[in-house]
Amino acid sequence: MSAERPEFPVTDAVRAALAVTLRGVQELLPQAEWERKLARSAANGQPLRIKLGLDPTAPDIHLGHTVVLNKMRQLQDLGHQVIFLIGDFTSLIGDPSGRNSTRPALTPEQIKANAETYYRQASLVLDPARTEIRYNSEWSEPLGAAGLIQLSAKYTVARMLERDDFTKRFQSQTPISVHEFLYPLMQGYDSVALKSDLELGGTDQKFNLLMGRHLQQEYGQEPQCILTMPLLEGLDGVEKMSKSKNNYIGITEPANTMFAKVLSISDTLMWRWFELLSFESMERIGQRRAEVEAGANPKEAKVALATEITARFHGKAAAEAALQDFELRARGGIPDDIPSITLSGEMGIGALLKAAGLVASGSEGLRLVEGGGVRIDGTVISDKALRVQPGTFVLQVGKRKFARVTLS
Repeated sequence: MSAERPEFPVTDAVRAALAVTLRGVQELLPQAEWERKLARSAANGQPLRIKLGLDPTAPDIHLGHTVVLNKMRQLQDLGHQVIFLIGDFTSLIGDPSGRNSTRPALTPEQIKANAETYYRQASLVLDPARTEIRYNSEWSEPLGAAGLIQLSAKYTVARMLERDDFTKRFQSQTPISVHEFLYPLMQGYDSVALKSDLELGGTDQKFNLLMGRHLQQEYGQEPQCILTMPLLEGLDGVEKMSKSKNNYIGITEPANTMFAKVLSISDTLMWRWFELLSFESMERIGQRRAEVEAGANPKEAKVALATEITARFHGKAAAEAALQDFELRARGGIPDDIPSITLSGEMGIGALLKAAGLVASGSEGLRLVEGGGVRIDGTVISDKALRVQPGTFVLQVGKRKFARVTLS
């Protein structure tokens, strides 16, 4: 930043805001500049403009996606203006970040449908009344061919190839389409159009975020700071949360399922999730951790985390009901809201489990019987050759799957 800019006092409130900003982040660059922006905002009462750009490439959000949204909400609660930018124009290009091949572009219809669903789900984290929603087609389409040429002149091919994924693809002779170079330029131009003070993104977005700083300087603006958030480990505690790895929690999953999945994570992973997903203060989280290290049952802390996350997406009443349901199941009780199924005639236990929708195949059902994971009316079934006679009973697989079955 220019030396001519006046310095503003770094008060305790500014230091507290900086601490909120730094919580759980991977990088904040440059941190000194962001502190100065916070101090200026505190002194003149002008909120800072904080941008998060998301391409609606898929309609659904899982908890891993909310890590960045949580940070936006924390900064929103400090009084700053958050901008939820929907990349309807950049989605037509396809973000090459982390890709070893050209990303297929979406149709305008797909983009529109995904964007509507994405923002509706993101609004479960952000305060919609205080969120500015923008679409980058607003300024990207009017740019036109001449404007795009002028924009492209502000960055070199050599610097573009410094980007890690482009470098690897170039060295391996994997094709790179010219239009892929336009993506970071257009994302950077978004920051110019919005005059953003801070842009957030995942760790894989660092090159694109820095492009925003570069282009703002080229256009005579004060450069934005950039903040990257780490990738959230999934339920397995190893791989990043991903639908393809089936280690995720979707934010639209039923409350009972969400609650039980959070409780299934390891005691070690729990603290990572507290830091990145909870809105509790770091002081309170530190107290919880100290209590556990002193001998308290970690389940109490995990229940608090599961309750908070479930309440965020389903409401407090649903979270409390999910806790009651979980405790009932843990005691071997039968929930009230289990599906009822009517089938005909006596059936072998494996076929019955499949017909009731509790297993994917009869052979899987027989393996569970062999392992002691199947119950009828609370009694463990161990006979794989069992043929179940007509009647009404509760069929249970493991601790969470139930069906009330009537064999006529």
